[in-house]
Amino acid sequence: MTSTPEDLATASRELALAALHEITAPATVGPAAGHSVEEDGAVSLRFENRLPGYPGWYWTVTVAQVDDAEPTVLEVELLPGDGALLAPDWVPWAERLAEYRAHQAELAEQAAAEGSEEDEADEDLDEDDADADPDDDDLDSDDDVSDLLHAGDLDGVDIDELDEPSDDEEATESSDEDSSDEEE
Repeated sequence: MTSTPEDLATASRELALAALHEITAPATVGPAAGHSVEEDGAVSLRFENRLPGYPGWYWTVTVAQVDDAEPTVLEVELLPGDGALLAPDWVPWAERLAEYRAHQAELAEQAAAEGSEEDEADEDLDEDDADADPDDDDLDSDDDVSDLLHAGDLDGVDIDELDEPSDDEEATESSDEDSSDEEE
């Protein structure tokens, strides 16, 4: 190689960004976060990641240059940083349960406060309901659905209707009918 890895990292920054923009939106790529030199002389350039679900991850573009040729991109990937794969600190169940119960109590208080405000609004709505036409409310009629589906339906197809008796079953049924006629 005619240049040092540091020179390659500096010269190939735009090439690395172009390669990243081929696989992800430019808004998901942050500023440069450094580079590392691989054993074979290739350089991995790191860029901060702005994807919301990947805190602590970095876009990494590995670039190499052979002799006097132009630099080329070897790979582009999203790699975790040092603390990205660490689980959050463990919180005992008793503490989590206490926080949950406190939150539920807070929600119940808010619902009760909103409920008194809604009662006043409901009185106004009750006066308006007297003027409403019962035919306008299509949501009250759920009877239409029960006629379409019943036991034995599979996605609206009655599987019992699809079951055709085999020749053996028909012969057995006809012999059963003959024997019942003879007994009478």
